[in-house]
Amino acid sequence: MSETLTLGKALNHGLRRALENDPKVVIMGEDVGKLGGVFRITDGLQKDFGDDRVIDTPLAEAGIIGTAVGLAIRGYRPVCEIQFDGFVFPAYNQIVAQVAKMYYRSRGNVRLPIVIRIPYGGGIGAVEHHSESPEAYFAHTPGLKVVTCSNPADAYGMIQQSIDSDDPIVFFEPKRRYWDKGEVDLDAPASFPLHASRVAREGSDATVIAYGPMVKTALDAAQAAAEDGRTLEVIDLRTLSPLDLGPVYDSVRKTGRAVVVHEAPGNLGLGAEIAARITQECFYSLEAPVLRVSGYDVPYPAARVEEEYLPDLDRVLDAVDRSFGW
Repeated sequence: MSETLTLGKALNHGLRRALENDPKVVIMGEDVGKLGGVFRITDGLQKDFGDDRVIDTPLAEAGIIGTAVGLAIRGYRPVCEIQFDGFVFPAYNQIVAQVAKMYYRSRGNVRLPIVIRIPYGGGIGAVEHHSESPEAYFAHTPGLKVVTCSNPADAYGMIQQSIDSDDPIVFFEPKRRYWDKGEVDLDAPASFPLHASRVAREGSDATVIAYGPMVKTALDAAQAAAEDGRTLEVIDLRTLSPLDLGPVYDSVRKTGRAVVVHEAPGNLGLGAEIAARITQECFYSLEAPVLRVSGYDVPYPAARVEEEYLPDLDRVLDAVDRSFGW
């Protein structure tokens, strides 16, 4: 049964399905129960499943993740919500020192099937701590898997796949896209592996690589470029650790040009790693250097100027034009 859902509602349906399918799944976080979360992603779940499975926690991110570690060791599958991206840092030590390392520390005897949901990115008129993109911290950490959805269908499937996984997964949700709509088949299994990138739009002139909130920006840029007779191939990474760059390499070998787009600051961001790997694997196919379009290397600005900070259609198209200028 296909329905037109927002990305936020698709996540809600995915969480509901996971709670129905496995009594060991528990959701925990600040205001996730009675309020249904700041963005209403967990709306109605506590009413239907009870407050012992959808748990309102104190305002203590380290406590949320520490409790999840204990629950996971005892056989539960905790789904933790971090209310905003910038609030994750009090829990950073728990995530990198405990969640990421327990499997290795125990020589494979202890699995921690924890999902840590983090709404991230800007574009909602908020301030710092509410608009940041901290994905590189976690993608850099061995032992963690990191994914991000860009559309409602992926949101519905990927959240369930993440909860089913025995590995700890940091699940980044593009908050500015919560209200974007798309078709979702609520009865069909996920059509794509969790840790796989995909071609979101085919093209032959240049490759634009994006993830999360920037996929729509890249697709809009491709549409604008098509009106000028230039076809851009857009790759939605979907998984940030492990990176699945096979489709990226195939595309770059075809187009000869690559532009990587993300909201996070450029310095040591995902774009740098992707550019290095493309250069290493596709050097003789490249017609120009791999270019990056990113946020600037400053703290996230005040809401009144955030549109000057965020990568947009014009900046993506400018990078494509520069690529053709080499």
